Amino acid sequence: MFSPELDSPAKSATAVSGRTPAVIRLLVLATFVVILNETIMINAIPRLIEALHITEQTAQWLSTAFMLTMAAVIPITGWFLQRVSTRSAYTTAMGLFLLGTALATIAPSFEVLLGARIVQASGTAVMMPLLMTTLMQVVPEEERGRVMGNVTLAISVAPAMGPAVSGVILQLGSWRLLFAVVLPIAALITWRGLKQLQNVGETEFSTIDWLSVVTAAAGFGGLVYGLSRFEGGEVGVAATIVGAGLLAIVVFVVRQLWLQKRGTPLLDLRTLRHRTYTVALIMMSVAFMAMLGSMILLPLYLQNIRLLTPLQTGLLVMPGGLAMGLLGPIVGRLFDKHGGRVLVVPGAIGITLALAGFTQITMTMPFWQLLGLHALLMVGLAATFTPVFTIGLGAIPPSLYSHASSILSTLQQVSAAIGTALVVTVMSARAETLRSEGVTQVLATLDGMRLAFIIGAALSVAVIITALLLPARAESATGEHK
Repeated sequence: MFSPELDSPAKSATAVSGRTPAVIRLLVLATFVVILNETIMINAIPRLIEALHITEQTAQWLSTAFMLTMAAVIPITGWFLQRVSTRSAYTTAMGLFLLGTALATIAPSFEVLLGARIVQASGTAVMMPLLMTTLMQVVPEEERGRVMGNVTLAISVAPAMGPAVSGVILQLGSWRLLFAVVLPIAALITWRGLKQLQNVGETEFSTIDWLSVVTAAAGFGGLVYGLSRFEGGEVGVAATIVGAGLLAIVVFVVRQLWLQKRGTPLLDLRTLRHRTYTVALIMMSVAFMAMLGSMILLPLYLQNIRLLTPLQTGLLVMPGGLAMGLLGPIVGRLFDKHGGRVLVVPGAIGITLALAGFTQITMTMPFWQLLGLHALLMVGLAATFTPVFTIGLGAIPPSLYSHASSILSTLQQVSAAIGTALVVTVMSARAETLRSEGVTQVLATLDGMRLAFIIGAALSVAVIITALLLPARAESATGEHK
């Protein structure tokens, strides 16, 4: 399947002090492009509805299917990354992404475009765990904060730039340009990566358990899909699908516990025996729920209530995203020097204050105030995510890095789905109640948004509580269940 060059023996990839290893720089660049592509579709929905003659609900499937695929594929990547070399994993991820992007560029119908997005998502699902796993293998413990900060820069700036970039591109031409612009850039990065990338770590041969694959895909995919149905108001159907998804996840977990005794789990759950990693997972999940909820609500408020264009909306939220990204390296260096607690606790408090501020939105709140609150939220997240990822993954033995990265990435997708479903359902239910009482559409929607922001602020209090449970550094957890 892979060329001899791709599967050549792993070479030493020790980091030069003070410098980010070349393998990490290449993987960060590739990850930046695939994540940018994930959010670049946000502003294209109206164009797609018109060009492909589809409904808004149908068009939303382009985002739902992407998330579904990510949730279904990521649990398998822990096994996949242990079995193949770094170059093979990179080739698979970028090959799938390029194939999906090329197909999307020429897609003659919605069905083909949807298939292309699924192929793209399959590649994206491999990139994030590959980046995190490789980082933990090649970067010395005392420099992980700084390097993780650089990774945060790419991961956070990309989604912030997506809506603004797509707004500019859509001014120049059709929705196909979104893919046509990304394709040559991704191809160049892939070529350069294959030219310079070295294998890291040793591969392990193991058979795959297909029952685990099926239950993981059905469970996590079903959970994300069911949660997305809540947004459309189909509560009964959504609850049934969510229940079926949770049942499949229970079967998956029981199967993994049985396979662990034989040494061949698809996703090794022994990572959860490490208290620090588990606390970091909980904190990250709740923070993601709060963050994604606000990321959905703010554009809705700006476009539907304040009547800004998609481009204006993208430009207004861009400073916060850029601030989050640019602070990444600084946060990383501070973490290496002082540990995580001095960053995580103030960051968690900043998240809560920002979300509390958003509960006061009105028809006339000044745009500078909205920009300031969004920037505070992003800065709080920057101070939180880099230390949490570094401390959490640092508490895991090297043999479990790929599994820990996969669990982390899977929960990010599930948390995003829960956060989105929660705020949209709360907002819609509140707005519907007020409309039935004679309140105007705009005021009812605005009040629904306020209530949804209150839910987000309440969730963020749990982020502060878990922040207080985290140790300052990962090494304080080295004695945990090995």
